[in-house]
Amino acid sequence: MPIEIIRTDITRLPVQAIVNAANPGLLGGGGVDGAIHRAAGPQLLAACRSLPEVSPGVRCPTGEARITAGYALPAAHVIHTVGPVWQGGRRGEAALLESCYRACMRLCRELALASVAFPAISCGVYGYPPEQAAPLAIATLRDELAAQPSLRVLLCCFDAAMEAVMRAAFSRA
Repeated sequence: MPIEIIRTDITRLPVQAIVNAANPGLLGGGGVDGAIHRAAGPQLLAACRSLPEVSPGVRCPTGEARITAGYALPAAHVIHTVGPVWQGGRRGEAALLESCYRACMRLCRELALASVAFPAISCGVYGYPPEQAAPLAIATLRDELAAQPSLRVLLCCFDAAMEAVMRAAFSRA
């Protein structure tokens, strides 16, 4: 099934899982992370707090993913992933961002999910340039879809600018 690019509020999508561009502590924050926590309700924060810390204050290291229920969201699950903070592109940011998408897709496979929606991971406050993140996301998701071609993948864009970047990258891929 092809990748779909849409512009909407990810917290309103009736998919089996939405991906949360989270911080390592998984305790909510700004941007999409805060919106997901607000829409899911306080149970999401409680579920995240119950996940074990792998180091002080870190429940999910950069490039990895964890899953919880979706609680008050239309999505049954929230897949939390921590993207890299942009530091100029010479500190492994691309490999870490690719790892985020792969880790999320691995969880989708393990749970045999039929649909998942991704935000533009790391393109908000983490500063990853969308023009560099979008082609990497699309290429990685296409590669991962070879192992699960029936999975419906939505790239959810919050605004017209991100949608334009995603569509341009998709048309070049």
